[in-house]
Amino acid sequence: MSMAERKALCLEMVAAWNRWDLSGIIKHWSPDIVHYSEDNEVSSADMVKLMEGGLKAFPDLQLEVKSIMAEEDRVALRITVTATHQGEFMGVQPTGQRVSWHLVEELRFVDGKVVEHWDVINMRPLLVHLGKLPDVPKVVLEASA
Repeated sequence: MSMAERKALCLEMVAAWNRWDLSGIIKHWSPDIVHYSEDNEVSSADMVKLMEGGLKAFPDLQLEVKSIMAEEDRVALRITVTATHQGEFMGVQPTGQRVSWHLVEELRFVDGKVVEHWDVINMRPLLVHLGKLPDVPKVVLEASA
């Protein structure tokens, strides 16, 4: 499988997310896939539960790929997620607010299947919208004269 084919497969999985079709993602996982979220190992069963929970809380969830890079057997994606908070999430009842957050995904492929998956999620924008974190003004750095 070429790097271009691996990138296309990743974009196919993103398209499945955007159709809320989890089976369209899972079918590309190797039976012995290992998931890491924030460097913590997560079982496939727990990963699926997290995905299902995300769709319950944010049923109109959409991923926008900001960049995608491939090297050897790996593909990395930088993604912005937008959605409407329509279900309970982290103890917060639905607010109806439009929210967003950011993530980076890295996938390693063997024989056309994902065998390792890492994600790093920046949920700060989401948590600010939901009132779980205070909104801290952005720091503007000015060049000294």
